[in-house]
Amino acid sequence: MLDSRTKQNLPSIKKEVKNLKTDQIIQEKKDKMANILFKIDAVKFGVFKLTSGKASPYYIDLRVIPSFPDAFREICDFYAEYIANQIGLKNFDRIAGVPIAGIPFASQIAYNLKKPFLYVRKGIKLHGRERRVEGILVSGDKVLLIDDLVTTGLTLKKAAEAVRAEGGVVTAAVAFLDREEGGKQLLEKSDINLHALLKISEIANTLYEIGAIDQESRKTILKQVKKQ
Repeated sequence: MLDSRTKQNLPSIKKEVKNLKTDQIIQEKKDKMANILFKIDAVKFGVFKLTSGKASPYYIDLRVIPSFPDAFREICDFYAEYIANQIGLKNFDRIAGVPIAGIPFASQIAYNLKKPFLYVRKGIKLHGRERRVEGILVSGDKVLLIDDLVTTGLTLKKAAEAVRAEGGVVTAAVAFLDREEGGKQLLEKSDINLHALLKISEIANTLYEIGAIDQESRKTILKQVKKQ
């Protein structure tokens, strides 16, 4: 039989067990996502110039994901589940894709969550309505930004500014991967909370643990991580 003290602590014990199970499930999903990236050959090493202009000794090519229907579905489902559980569907009105790579993900996620879809253009259109945000956006609408990957955060920041300029309210963004090179901190200065499904350090460690990359490749990735 349980003593009185144990009975008193039982609710908190159950909550801790539930949290542990939830954390375990999330970690298993993250490991699965890292495996998917490896299987579709999205992780490459060499010398690459990123969209931000920075040079990098590795490259994560998330643009190939929509070319793999099963991988695309699983990743979009992961996005949708995370958004529903961690952000809450009542906390935003519309989903906007960040150009260019974030747009296919945002479209599918909006469909899954039954939310209106918008997308941000790279530049102002010089014909028609001459807007940067395509879709129906009403002043005061809370817009959740979706991108595939964040490095410096500048692309997301510019997208948020475009949405805000047309009356939208932006306080949060979701990306599949954070390269951990200062993007989250830059966005915080613009009052945008970045939610990343995966961090590059998590991917590097998982791929190393399963033998997909060697220690040298793991170090190459982790050297790029900006110390917080």
